[in-house]
This record gives sequence, structure tokens and C-alpha cells, in this order.
Amino acid sequence: MVDTKRDLRKRLRQARREHMAALPESVRALLFRRPPAPIETLVPPGAVIGLYHPTPGEAPTGGYARFFAEAGHPLALPRFEAEHTPMQFARWSDPWGDADLEVGPYGALQPAGDAEPLNPEFLFVPLLGFTATGARLGQGGGHYDRWLTANPDAMAVGLAWDVQELAALPVEAHDRPLTAVVTPQRIFGPFGVAGVR
Repeated sequence: MVDTKRDLRKRLRQARREHMAALPESVRALLFRRPPAPIETLVPPGAVIGLYHPTPGEAPTGGYARFFAEAGHPLALPRFEAEHTPMQFARWSDPWGDADLEVGPYGALQPAGDAEPLNPEFLFVPLLGFTATGARLGQGGGHYDRWLTANPDAMAVGLAWDVQELAALPVEAHDRPLTAVVTPQRIFGPFGVAGVR
């Protein structure tokens, strides 16, 4: 199983790089500007919105961050005290810039050490691969799976490029399914949300 996931990750990283390289900058600027209406309706009023600061190749989150900030939602980003410590979330107060962020132990931008801790109720997550039924393949660290297991009431929506969709994924007991997945062309889900068809 580990070898299979390792091979998948390598292949998907390559496919994502090639897809991004082929997208004109003008097209990239138009994608992921705001959440689609079916996703927006899932977000509770005033909910803390968890996002991620994208690394090269990941679906961008800046448009979503600014949209939710303008709607009055507190924003949070993952924060790590050090490598191999649990992922936590802290306030992101400047989605128009990165003035309140610093480079974390894994190389991604994260809130500074004095940022207010927050616990997202609605979370947008990065991924390497996904299925049409909400299975997710992450980077392999298990940070989001552990956080979602510890916060079972939080809804998690994946953001991805269409090239990242797979017919199936090897799923293990610790893998947490997504509420939905949004790509530039489609919305998959929502899955398992009461009162939503």
C-alpha cells in the first residue's frame, strides 16, 4: 500500500506540474476566484474558514480567502511549531498580502507564533489526488487526516485541478473522506451532508 501511494504521489505531482505549466497565466488568474454557490451554502454563518497557503502546483486559495474575509468570516491557516508536531490552525488576518505570515518548518507560509489559535469549522484542503466519491490522497504526512479525525464536525472540501481526479485510490482506515471536491470544471459532492442533495 505504501509503495502504491508513493508511486501515485510521484505520478500525480508530475501531472500537476505539467498541467500548471500548460495553463496561461491569464487563465490561472480567473480560476478559484470565489467558491461555487453549492459549496458556499454549506458554510455556516460566521464560521471560521480554514484554508492553506498553496505551494507551487496546488490549487490557489487567495480568491476564496478574500471572498470569505469580505463576508466577515475569520480565516485560519495551518501552523506547525516544528517538524513532527501536530498541525494546528491560527488566524490569518491579511489575505490581501502575507504580512502576518512566516515560513514554517515544512517551507510553507504560516501564521506567526503570536497569531491567535483558531479551530476551523469549514476547511479547504490541498491534495494530490481525489476520486469522484470524495477519497483524498495527500502529501503523505497525514496532518489533515489526523486533524479531521480529532475534529469530526468540521467539513473539509478539497481544491484540485481536474487532472488530479482518479478512478480509485487505495484507502486506509486513517484516511478521512472529503465533504466535496471543487475543480475548475466540476463540483464533486457534497457527500454525507444532512439535508443536502
